[in-house]
Amino acid sequence: MSILKAPAKKVGAFFYLRFMTMKELHALFLEHPHICTDTRKITKNCLFFALKGPNFNGNKFAQEALDKGAAYAIIDEEEFKTSERLVLCDGVLETLQKLATYHRKYSSAKIISLTGSNGKTTTKELINAVISKKYRTIATQGNLNNHIGVPLTLLSIKEDTEIAIVEMGANHQKEIEFLCSIAQPDFGYITNFGKAHLEGFGGVEGVIKGKSEMYDHLISQNNSIFFNADDGIQKEKLANYTKKMGFSSSDHQYYQIKLLGVDPYVSLEVEGTQIQTQLVGKYNFPNCCAAILIGKYFNVPITAIKSAIESYRPENNRSQLLSKNGFDIILDAYNANPTSMRAALENFSLMKAKRKTLIIGDMFELGSTAAEEHQSIADLAENLHFNEIYLVGENFYGTKTSLSKFKSFDALKEHLTKHPLEKASLLIKGSRGMALERVLEVL
Repeated sequence: MSILKAPAKKVGAFFYLRFMTMKELHALFLEHPHICTDTRKITKNCLFFALKGPNFNGNKFAQEALDKGAAYAIIDEEEFKTSERLVLCDGVLETLQKLATYHRKYSSAKIISLTGSNGKTTTKELINAVISKKYRTIATQGNLNNHIGVPLTLLSIKEDTEIAIVEMGANHQKEIEFLCSIAQPDFGYITNFGKAHLEGFGGVEGVIKGKSEMYDHLISQNNSIFFNADDGIQKEKLANYTKKMGFSSSDHQYYQIKLLGVDPYVSLEVEGTQIQTQLVGKYNFPNCCAAILIGKYFNVPITAIKSAIESYRPENNRSQLLSKNGFDIILDAYNANPTSMRAALENFSLMKAKRKTLIIGDMFELGSTAAEEHQSIADLAENLHFNEIYLVGENFYGTKTSLSKFKSFDALKEHLTKHPLEKASLLIKGSRGMALERVLEVL
């Protein structure tokens, strides 16, 4: 299929445009296997894809990309084609996605995809840590898990890559279906179905339907599924599907992994081997289990699995355990939704500590359920009887509660400056937009 207008010989003052096939574009990519989409991050001899956004037009920066060292730039507006190194196509984003699928088919690497409401990135990193003990792997960088991030991950597959772990995020239905059509995974795992992106999915049932699009794709291709057999929804969804592998703490027909403790780090036992993680909270137990199960499937020795899990340390405000000025801090400020917030509070209540302080911030993308969900979390926090509790953000500010609440982080900061916190174990959790890691500045 011809979708790209390719470099061509200059005739007089004009460039003759011919169509480039996807095969030809892929050959160009193999010569220049690094993709750039930001002129601030251009690397020498990369392919620059001139993506568009609500507030920018990448076509306008294509020549700048070439000037900075890009080998070619892929554009979709003819007025910007001023040299043979500017390749014209019908749509830059669509071309990037199609190139990714072409490369995925070209490669011999197996694709493990995962999605879910909570724990995707941690689980992806744990899987990669385990699998890379035996295989040459690539994995989604950070949380680049959307319609741009997934293609970029696939295009990072190298000639010697054996397994690629591809994280998929979504905030509305049909998105996972689309990402699966690009990545065409051989294996898949869903972390859980929780109260996340309720506004986009249209409620919890919409979340279940949307995330289950990964199951639908894998089943349609008769491909393998890993699952948490202790999750009733997952178990029901896969009841009639045979090509599946599950883990469980209690059901002996599945791979057995036992939770030993969570104070504060998750410890577990599998095949008589104890594993002491650096992950805080019971909610991280199934994330570890998934990595162990997948490692087992791919014949990674249990000793190597243990080493990988025990060596993994979370970063980027994801359930990090820190110490500062006499505070023992659980920093979980990367993201939050009602499911993950409830799990974090309940886990914190079970931890042994002389004094516990809770600072939680608003949860975003909840749509019409926002007031109800914030009230529910405020009620839970009050009932768990922590020593001090601070609610931050407009949604929490609107709750009916006797707890201390602040409309903004600045209001909280002003209060804490005048009334410093007493030394304690401290849980900080909120949606990314709240940036509650700033609390550390006032301790």
